[in-house]
Amino acid sequence: MRRTPDIISAARGQWKEIHPELDTSSMEIIGRVFRTAALLRQRLDTVLGDEGLNRAEFDLLSALRRSGEPVTPGRLNGLMVASGAATTKRVQQLAERGLLERVRDQHDRRSARVRITDHGAELIDRAFARNLEAERELLAGMNAKQREAVSGGLAELLRSLEGPPAPAPPAPSQPD
Repeated sequence: MRRTPDIISAARGQWKEIHPELDTSSMEIIGRVFRTAALLRQRLDTVLGDEGLNRAEFDLLSALRRSGEPVTPGRLNGLMVASGAATTKRVQQLAERGLLERVRDQHDRRSARVRITDHGAELIDRAFARNLEAERELLAGMNAKQREAVSGGLAELLRSLEGPPAPAPPAPSQPD
């Protein structure tokens, strides 16, 4: 089956003219993943912008909403895979907007936890639903078999890059 040429095919052809000895086959996947990610992010960020959020804020609020309970900033970093400095700044900005709040840890008064507010939960629930709808629309050009093939291939790529999954952290112990 012959594919319609895309920007990646064109780039490979150009590199082949300049350096015919180089194997550019990795661009078939890596180049298309990067290009696809950029286009998806651009289109989905528009949906989030309509809700007054950027991607990083959406990810942070989503992590808090999924956690179901207040979390330490360190745990939040683990849920988001973001730098501590960036998370601290986002937490401050979202707290100022009334979307989350810091609360004292009941078991350790020296530390604080972060929790989503009712206003934040309403916003992220709406933004998440709109984001999912936009994702479905973006994938509408693919049939179920194609989506499954892409999903499976990307899952394998992630496993090869990330290695085995880390063991789940132990549940916090409750004082007697």
